[in-house]
Amino acid sequence: MTKTGTTCKSCESNNLKELGSEVCVHFSGLQGINKTPLMIFPKLMVCLECGFTEFAFPQAQLRIVREGAADDIRISV
Repeated sequence: MTKTGTTCKSCESNNLKELGSEVCVHFSGLQGINKTPLMIFPKLMVCLECGFTEFAFPQAQLRIVREGAADDIRISV
């Protein structure tokens, strides 16, 4: 099933498909070694012409990433 009414941000094709996924996010840097990886299950929007793919973090997981980024800033200052 392709997604209609939307165009690819890379090649402007309208041949897009929405897919389910699972993504494991690792925090970077030495501080990230002690942080638990974050599993998210976003919907992907994939361009079937050029392969460009995008997704959005669910709000709960985005909050965790924000808090982890804030911890990184506090540690590195």
